[in-house]
Order: sequence, then structure tokens, then C-alpha cells
Amino acid sequence: MTGNPANWAGNVTFGAERFRRPASVPQLQRLVARSERVRALGTGHSFNRLADTPGDLVSVAGLPRLIEADAVGETVTVSAGLTYGEVAAALHRAGRALPNLASLPHVSVAGACATGTHGSGDGNGGLATAVSAVEMVTADGDLATVARDTDPAGFPGTVVALGTLGIVTRLTLGTVPAFGIRQYVYEDLPAGQVLEHFDEIFSSGYSVSLFTDWRGPGIRQAWLKRRADAPDAGTPGPRWMGGRRADGPRHPVAGLPATCTGQLGVPGPWHERLPHFRPEFTPSAGDELQSEYLLPRAHATDALAALQPVAERLAPVVRTSEIRTIAADDLWLSPAYQRDTAGFHFTWIKDWAAVAPALALVEERLAPLRARPHWGKLFGTSPETVRGLYPRWDDFRRLMHRYDPAGKFRNDLLDRYFPPEA
Repeated sequence: MTGNPANWAGNVTFGAERFRRPASVPQLQRLVARSERVRALGTGHSFNRLADTPGDLVSVAGLPRLIEADAVGETVTVSAGLTYGEVAAALHRAGRALPNLASLPHVSVAGACATGTHGSGDGNGGLATAVSAVEMVTADGDLATVARDTDPAGFPGTVVALGTLGIVTRLTLGTVPAFGIRQYVYEDLPAGQVLEHFDEIFSSGYSVSLFTDWRGPGIRQAWLKRRADAPDAGTPGPRWMGGRRADGPRHPVAGLPATCTGQLGVPGPWHERLPHFRPEFTPSAGDELQSEYLLPRAHATDALAALQPVAERLAPVVRTSEIRTIAADDLWLSPAYQRDTAGFHFTWIKDWAAVAPALALVEERLAPLRARPHWGKLFGTSPETVRGLYPRWDDFRRLMHRYDPAGKFRNDLLDRYFPPEA
């Protein structure tokens, strides 16, 4: 197959010479072995050129579908190209669940894990923290498996790996018993309440998100997701943290129809409540750009205070902005590496010329707080700054060279942030 596919947002047209969709792992192995430059493409939900290559752009969505639980059901091995929506529905039918999900069930498992994608929740790690083993085709076409229990020293560098070590074909994920969620939306939380009660707000549910459009000092919406079996799962009051409970379904972007997961406290299974968006609808706004910056959770209110003075410059180009929390992990390139994290996400209008100055302003305001940019979204943070934000940066660069000494899986963006060894 030939052509120049674009990413999900349409802001990146890939420059690959060929687009491939192998139908089997052996076919993928042969393709990788003979390619000079090759990259994997998931669902294309990255907003930068992380997935690009001048050679072969490979989709693993055509590989045989696999959703296979172990004998006791505590782990599940899935083919890399499946989406979380597909995996979650099958797991739920078997009475199992993943600990957390991103706001979009449309993203592929391998792509989301490789870029450090996450959901929300004080006690919930990013999606990659569920991974216990990775199977991938390496640069010479061999099939390798790296597991946490057999390679505890190197494994943390192989999950959030940006597609640099090989093309992932399968992942093994830890599961938990299936559970239910009740979701509530509160509107118009005063800024003072959020600054004073940030920790209380984010500990009030299994997963909590705050949304603002920077058009006022307060928080436009708070999405509170509580486990149906939790001791505090009773219906919260009509007022909470100074906000009022929504009287109908809401969308995070003002003016859009509420084609989101069930709200109003109606109980539903985990995979139909933890994401914000339903798999049968276009997620978020669709016509948009995205950025996200992840900083130590202890600095979350400092970040709000730093951004508020420039809110008038953000508001014209922001469709919505989401604040979430993520638990610390040990994955070298995870934005939550070794620190409990608060994520500040920006859904921008699709006008890069207008967005770029605002993005630069956000980075300037958040830089003193050691904000790490999301690998799959738009950012301008310098390579020198990024290197200083990741304690295992040098170790990961050596791991890249060990797996791919000829740079088969590299591209211009990766060369900028992880220069090849001399």
C-alpha cells in the first residue's frame, strides 16, 4: 500500500515512502529486517511527528487479534494494534478490568503505552504501568520479549520507549476484578475553592478531572468518577466545592453535544465511565490540536497561579483545558517518573499560527515547575531542558543504541531529543 496518511487531527501528513499493514508477525519481521528506516503507527492520535519516518510506516492493526487471559485471569496478553475500547469490552465480559483508562478509548494499546498516555486518579498510574511484558520485532527482524519479572533492571526503559527499540506486537497487562463507576459533573467551581482544596478535590473520587477554558477565574466543570462499591459512593449533594451539580449531560468543550460517557450518577461498568468519550463518537472536539505538561503534583496550585495572569491570552485559542492527577511510577521516560504528577492538558483550536505563541507562553510559565511535555503532543521545550527533566535519560539513550545501533527506528524528532551516539 502506498500513500501519505495523516494523523488523527490532520495537522501532520507523514513523509513515509511506503505505508505497510502486515497481516502476520512473520511478515512484519521480514519487513523490518529489510527496511533501512521504519516506524510504527498506531491510531495516529499523536499531534507531532513522533511516528514519522522517511522509510516504511507500519500499522500493526492488521496483525491477528489477540486478547488472551492467563490461567487465573490476573493478566491479559493483547495484540498491540487493538484499541482500549476493544480490549476493555472483552475484559469486562470476562469479569476483569484495567485499573485505569485514558479519556479516549479510541487509542491503540501500544501507542498509548509508548508515549506515556494516562487517565486520572491519585492512586492510578499511567496506562503503561499496567504492562508486565512487551513483545516486539527488533531491528534485525528478531522477535524479543522483555518482562518485568525476568529483566527488572532494563524493563522500565522498554515500555514508554517512543517506538525506538522495536515494533511492539503484543503486550501483557495486569488486570483487576471488574468494577462499576458513578460519574457526576459539577459546574462553576470558584478559583479560591480549587486552590484551597486541591488535594481534597482530587481525593474525592477514583478519577477526577477539572476543566477550564480560561475565560474566567474559576473551573467550568469538575468530573467526579467514584467507584460504585466505595464507602463514599452515595450521591453527592447538589453543591460541592462551591460548584453546582449539572442537571443534564455535559461535554468538556462548551457548545458541543454531550456524546460522552454516562453521567448524572447513573452506575455503569468501568470501561463505560472512566473514559470521557464513547468509542462510537468522535472523541473530544475532533478539529483540534493538543498539548500537555506534567509537573510534580505538589506544584499544581503553583501552576494554576502561574497561568491565571495570562488567561486572557490563552482563552481565544483554547477549546478546553483539563487538569488531572497521576501516581508516580518507575518507567524511565514516563512523565510521572518518580513523582506524583499533575497534568495540565490544552485542547487548542486547529490554527497553529495562533496557537504557537500561547503554547510558548504556557511553557515559559510552567518551566520553573519542572513541567515535562507529553511525548505525543505539541511542545517546544528544548532538548537540553527535556534531558534535565529525566534522571534516566542517559540510560535510555544507551538502551536505544543497544537495540538499534544503526538508527533504523529513528527520525528527525528523536534525533533532536536523543542524539545518536558518535
